[in-house]
Amino acid sequence: MPRPHRLATVLATAALTGAALTTGAAAHAAPAAHTAGSTLAASCSQAYLPLPDPACTPGATNPDVSQDTIDSTICVGGYSTSIRPSTSYTNRLKIQQIAQYGYDDTNTADYEEDHHIPLSLGGHPTDPRNLWPQPRYATGSNGNTAADKDTVEYKLYKAVCNHQVDLVPAQQAIATDWTTALSVLGLG
Repeated sequence: MPRPHRLATVLATAALTGAALTTGAAAHAAPAAHTAGSTLAASCSQAYLPLPDPACTPGATNPDVSQDTIDSTICVGGYSTSIRPSTSYTNRLKIQQIAQYGYDDTNTADYEEDHHIPLSLGGHPTDPRNLWPQPRYATGSNGNTAADKDTVEYKLYKAVCNHQVDLVPAQQAIATDWTTALSVLGLG
């Protein structure tokens, strides 16, 4: 049986991925849009909260960012803003993914369309495998929130740009479990 929400995700992804925003002195182009091969799983589990379901949101990296390019990409002020997808793209994806995650609360304001691997660590800006509706409210046994993840992201970004931690281990640590990423890397 066809799954309309999967088709809608693919169409929204293809139609809404556009040119990158430019700010500051350096402008960076967003990686190429994704095609039908980047669909999300039909049903995502909330059992992993505060983490995303790894089958639905495994994370995806930006091919333009590597250890060799961090000083001209992610470590340049305004980089993340310059490649951040439009809110029209992320809001449509958020609505679809809220349904896929089966959240009872469907108020989009209660979720951050989160980059599982953050843009500041070379996460892909538009790949649906790297985006998910992260609850802004407390989840999991420790009551973690989206704001708690933002703090971890910033600390990892600073460590990578200060050359304390290499990019790939930071990406792997946050994609595996952002709640333990700092301690796994010896930063927390």
